[in-house]
Amino acid sequence: MKKLTLLALTLGSMVVATGCHRNTRDEAKDDVEEAGDKVKDTAEDAADATGDAVEKAGDKVEDATDN
Repeated sequence: MKKLTLLALTLGSMVVATGCHRNTRDEAKDDVEEAGDKVKDTAEDAADATGDAVEKAGDKVEDATDN
């Protein structure tokens, strides 16, 4: 009876530990994907801002040459 109880406790704790490890791994994967998305969004925002700045500079050059 004691051996069976110990075996059950050991197997139960192994199952719980495996589940916790899997959740941690999945959460880490999600965090990496989220960080990648943020980097991509930041790069897109920077590209848009650069494009806007170039367009404004072009407009100023155009205005200056018109006068």
